[in-house]
Amino acid sequence: MKLIILDRDGVINADSAQFIKSPDEWKPIPGSLEAIAKLDGAGYRVVVATNQSGVGRGLFDMDTLNAINDKMVKAAAAVGGRIDAIFFCPHPADSTCNCRKPKPGMFLQIAERFNVELKDVPTVGDSLRDIEAGLAVGCTPYLVQTGKGKKTAENPALPPQTKIFPDLAAVARHLLLNRA
Repeated sequence: MKLIILDRDGVINADSAQFIKSPDEWKPIPGSLEAIAKLDGAGYRVVVATNQSGVGRGLFDMDTLNAINDKMVKAAAAVGGRIDAIFFCPHPADSTCNCRKPKPGMFLQIAERFNVELKDVPTVGDSLRDIEAGLAVGCTPYLVQTGKGKKTAENPALPPQTKIFPDLAAVARHLLLNRA
């Protein structure tokens, strides 16, 4: 099985320093939904792993998070793409949970749910914590320069094996051109 793990805010949709708190605030990054459709069409299982501390902070509730994610799933389906699963951490940033990236808990849940090893599975994020969580379980890290990605690309702590691309569409093109 081919699997790819995507962060949500800043990778699939525009990010906001004030959080994405409603379906109306969720706006896809141009080309991201089509990239999901191309990956899906090429046999990838597309999984989202996202920190959503706005739930834990009381900025929005689970029903709202579900509505936002439902909008994303339907938007991907409208262009022929499928998101196979969404994993999220609802805990605030000061939580000691194991699921909040950069900790690997969500990735371990994905491995268990899909019964796969995550070694060399591509993971796409726009922040250092996305990259660190994927590397902790052996994923191949891809940084997109959307969302917080341009600033992250300048971070000296960025692991040198991180592959940097302008956006999710460019990552998808790369993966599909270079697949085994």
